[in-house]
Amino acid sequence: MTTFGPLLTHLCDDAALFPPGNAPIAEAVPAHAVHTDADHAPLVGSFVFPAGRLGELAELLERQPYAGELELSLTVPAGTAAVAPALAKAATLDSVSVTALEIAVPAEQTVDELFADLDEIASAEPELGIFVEVPRDERRSEILTRLAGTPFSAKFRTGGIVAEAYPDEAELADAIRTVVATDVPFKATAGLHHAVRNTDPETGFEQHGFLNILDAVAVALDGGDNAAVANALADRNSAALASRLKELSDERAAEVRSRFRSYGTCSIADPLTDLLDLGLAPSTVSPISEGNHA
Repeated sequence: MTTFGPLLTHLCDDAALFPPGNAPIAEAVPAHAVHTDADHAPLVGSFVFPAGRLGELAELLERQPYAGELELSLTVPAGTAAVAPALAKAATLDSVSVTALEIAVPAEQTVDELFADLDEIASAEPELGIFVEVPRDERRSEILTRLAGTPFSAKFRTGGIVAEAYPDEAELADAIRTVVATDVPFKATAGLHHAVRNTDPETGFEQHGFLNILDAVAVALDGGDNAAVANALADRNSAALASRLKELSDERAAEVRSRFRSYGTCSIADPLTDLLDLGLAPSTVSPISEGNHA
């Protein structure tokens, strides 16, 4: 069986339905089945699915049953109040299981209300991984502090369809160093289209690299300060970055991934190609194509 090692296994959650890929659901769902049965399957994590589109998924599965079990990481942008109805809907779908929740924090929700609701959800659904999409507002610091010592994890938005959606290296470094220091696992979403820090040639946006985040976590675990973590996030030397990650022991790689659980990508093809080019993916694995999905 092909192995990607402890650093890369299940790193890439399949977020094909989300921008900028925006794959049609009738294409994205069967494509996920192909990914999970391919040589690169160990790289692929859950299928990221928006709670508001569960009705569409039900209609699709009636026409085209899913072969195997479709494991969803369910995004809930409406917040904690929308979790129970979404889980009830998902429970009616054959061959579908929800393994994680990615819950946004509405602007009007206080931190006390958030954690009271999270405790209630965790009590009712103790088997689910619960990720809180930490807002970039005045509640951010308190939410990060209160996540420590709980069963909940953080989710950081690392990009989007406008430049303002991309946190700079200093902001992301502060967030990463905070959760590493407090032993709060996290995942990332949006903007991580390539392995290494880059400037998008079409938009001009400065984009974080998913390998940079892995390296930044390793630096934080080694006691690096915010500046050192930010430097890791800013590094564009792909060969040096790949070399540092290759040198991690399996034990250290597993520790890095115990903190940085996964990231959502609307393309599995792009990260796989980058990893092959950098010699980090098994040479027995072939590159794939997903049209123009970035």
